[in-house]
Amino acid sequence: MSHYPDAPDVAIPGVSRTAMKPVWDGLAFQPRLPLSLSYDHRVVDGADGVRFTSLPRHLLADIRRLLL
Repeated sequence: MSHYPDAPDVAIPGVSRTAMKPVWDGLAFQPRLPLSLSYDHRVVDGADGVRFTSLPRHLLADIRRLLL
């Protein structure tokens, strides 16, 4: 629920099962954290949605990055 009465909730981030799943990148299998973002395309551009989920996915894929 929004803190502002007229502001709509336009995006909901989510995490699927907590298991890392390997994804083939053409050279080797890479771990992939299943993050998702549901959003209203009338308000949020798809490219912005992908950028929003890319950083947490990148950081959580190798927890050592959070410590540096």
